[in-house]
Amino acid sequence: MEEHPKVFRIEGYFRNNGDIVRFVKEVRALKKEHAIEYVLSKIGSDHRVKRRAIKISNVTEISPEEVEDPIVRFFCKTDKIMR
Repeated sequence: MEEHPKVFRIEGYFRNNGDIVRFVKEVRALKKEHAIEYVLSKIGSDHRVKRRAIKISNVTEISPEEVEDPIVRFFCKTDKIMR
């Protein structure tokens, strides 16, 4: 049985130099846990923030039509063509 990637919208915040920085990321992943892991890794790498300083407030699975990130939207469209 082949699993198809889903799209998750992950919302949260982290502290950077005393400021609270809010974020919303859209990620394609097979599981919710994979999407969370990717976001923690990406934010930690880009902003030099420890994982324990990143707080995730909401994770929702969204349909490909709701995607706002142009790169994620592109890969959702190409995925439909490949099926």
